[in-house]
Amino acid sequence: MTKQKVRNDLVVKIAEKVLKEEKEKGWDISIVFVGCAKIKELNRKFRGKNFSTDVLSFSGLEIEGSKKRIGEIFICQKEAQTNARKEKKNVEEVLNWIIAHSVLHLLGYDHEKPGREAEKMRQKEEKYI
Repeated sequence: MTKQKVRNDLVVKIAEKVLKEEKEKGWDISIVFVGCAKIKELNRKFRGKNFSTDVLSFSGLEIEGSKKRIGEIFICQKEAQTNARKEKKNVEEVLNWIIAHSVLHLLGYDHEKPGREAEKMRQKEEKYI
């Protein structure tokens, strides 16, 4: 659990901006802030990585009989704060990047793919934040 207040309006604004610019409609995205233990558990369970991370995103479900798609984003604010200190940025900047990054993942972008995919994703992240 995090004690730092999150500006929900900014979180939603970034997510909506990415979806609009990418011309994506019909998404129902939940964004959940969790503690280090929970994000570590999710990372271990779904990615086989036994460490805490700043964000995980899960997509793919389509609601039968509609054009709705569901995505889930889990953010560990403590990890985001650690990253902000390392990068000498404020937490809000890092959270904006995390939201843009994770929504792009929901849309199929993957910075771990070989070739230009990582650079393409980075350029889009910069554009949206």
